[in-house]
Amino acid sequence: MTRKLLTAALAAALLAGTGWAPLAPAPVAAQAAEAAEVTEMTMGDPEAPVEVIEYASYTCPHCATFHENVLPRLKEDYVDTGKVHFIYREVYFDKYGMWASMLARCGGEERFFGITELIYDAQSSWSRAGSDVAVADELRRIGRLAGLGEEQVEACLSDADKLRALVAWYQENATEHGIQATPSFVIDGETYSNMSYADFSEILDEKLGEE
Repeated sequence: MTRKLLTAALAAALLAGTGWAPLAPAPVAAQAAEAAEVTEMTMGDPEAPVEVIEYASYTCPHCATFHENVLPRLKEDYVDTGKVHFIYREVYFDKYGMWASMLARCGGEERFFGITELIYDAQSSWSRAGSDVAVADELRRIGRLAGLGEEQVEACLSDADKLRALVAWYQENATEHGIQATPSFVIDGETYSNMSYADFSEILDEKLGEE
């Protein structure tokens, strides 16, 4: 899915009036981004011979399909076997994708991928709920399903400093790797567009020197 990536200014405009974590002016946001650290969400051995970075948006249907059909096989065949270190990085096309990202990170590193799976599984429902309030309520429901407390969810979704840091982080990453669409993948420094498991496996096997 190719869409315009959010700038910090556009992110502020989209969030204005929603009551959820409005962004500060640019100089303040930059200072907050420097102060707040963004945790990389990863699976597998950091010392694995091949590194795969996925760039994805929670509102991207192709990303949901990848997480349903391709990622489980990659995890079983390459991540769990110590061949691949997998890194997931969020891309923000819209405010709903930002909210979903804040929710996914609410459970910390140990629960991130589980919550991410719930978000993608229900994407067609929450992302099309029809209004900001309805989308927010659907995301809260997913948070409850994941075992997050109501106050915990509200605190995560209202964490303005974290949001500023995340926006700055994704912009830097997307610029570095030339990300124009989601899902995109960076395999040992080389950027690829969305692909099937067969194509993914062929590239990984070549990187690993396997036939």
